[in-house]
Amino acid sequence: MSDDFRQEYQRFVDEARELEIVWNLQSKDGFAICESSEFEDKQVMPFWSLEKDAIAACDEDWSNYAPNPIRFDEFVDAWLHGMDEDEIYAGINWNADLEGVEIEPVILIDDLLE
Repeated sequence: MSDDFRQEYQRFVDEARELEIVWNLQSKDGFAICESSEFEDKQVMPFWSLEKDAIAACDEDWSNYAPNPIRFDEFVDAWLHGMDEDEIYAGINWNADLEGVEIEPVILIDDLLE
């Protein structure tokens, strides 16, 4: 994992705790999800700690999506547990090229509640 990705991951954890909100992308057809670039046969749902970063991702393939706010407690209790059951990884604070940390939801839960 690159240092930039590691820093963005830590920024996500810190800001999610502080702001008590995270963002993903939603369209009329559902939530943004894509194939993992790191893990074979896995899907990843990206999340951002700041709305402006989520807006920046609403480009090209995701131009019909808009940022969707999720309360911190709902993110941990419902989203991440559900994603773990569905074996969907979390993408964290991806950059404009949609690159960044891809992580198992249970590990993210541990880091968020540490």
